[in-house]
Amino acid sequence: MNTIYSKCLLILIVVLTGSCNINQGQKSAKQVVIENKYPTIGVALYSFNRFPFFETLTKTQEVGVTTIEGFFFHKLGDDFDNKTMLELTDAELLKLKSAIAKQGLKMPSIYAGGNSELEWRRFFKIADHLDLEFMTCEPEPEYWDLLNELGAEKGIKIAIHEHAKGKSRFWHPDSVLVALEGRSQFGVCADLGHWVRSGLDPVDCLKKLEGHIIAVHAKDLDEFGKIDANDVKISDGVIDYPVVLQELKRQNFDGPIYIECEHDWEDNLKDVKYGVDYIEKLIKS
Repeated sequence: MNTIYSKCLLILIVVLTGSCNINQGQKSAKQVVIENKYPTIGVALYSFNRFPFFETLTKTQEVGVTTIEGFFFHKLGDDFDNKTMLELTDAELLKLKSAIAKQGLKMPSIYAGGNSELEWRRFFKIADHLDLEFMTCEPEPEYWDLLNELGAEKGIKIAIHEHAKGKSRFWHPDSVLVALEGRSQFGVCADLGHWVRSGLDPVDCLKKLEGHIIAVHAKDLDEFGKIDANDVKISDGVIDYPVVLQELKRQNFDGPIYIECEHDWEDNLKDVKYGVDYIEKLIKS
């Protein structure tokens, strides 16, 4: 009797344990389903390109975000002998990195542009020094495989950026997809304004590039389909940002949205701040 009792008790314990594990698994699965991802709002330092690097950090703090994207041709000011990022020594890169951290900011990416294998390799060394997650760029086809190889080696993504038609081979999503094919480190930096300059619907472009979008450049223009359209405050132009954000939410996009303000270069802080607040409100709505 004792043996039979022991066997029955053992079976009961196994059944109850299995039931408990199943319930826990169902609960975990449910949590994954209802988990929402949200983008991070940042500032493209190109918005403040008239100012030295340290001042752009202060302006970013005033805007109220903690994420920035630098750009390689920025004249960084007297503190860096007015060099560009590509010209910095390792010690100067450390100084730049420390300045970002001291201001409570983070820089996951820079806009990079290499014209030779040597320059691209240097950019990856810079990215390594600065702990970058990705580089936003428009590389020529002869460098695609090299960048993909270096990106895999360093754990750094390449986000293909689009300037307007006639100014970039990547103006259309189809041309971007050609570069992405077979290259695991390649993704997309979706520039909404340049798509509009090229006469493309930004929402349609986002849909075409779904699953590949690493970051977004957010700006606004006063006309659709005009290459030299004027940059205006976000929400004052032709881009339907509520619909854009709705599409990004549908895609569960959680990368950075960098606010770019390309007007009133000497005094655009208010419009950058407005763009940040406007996009943040749409994200939370």
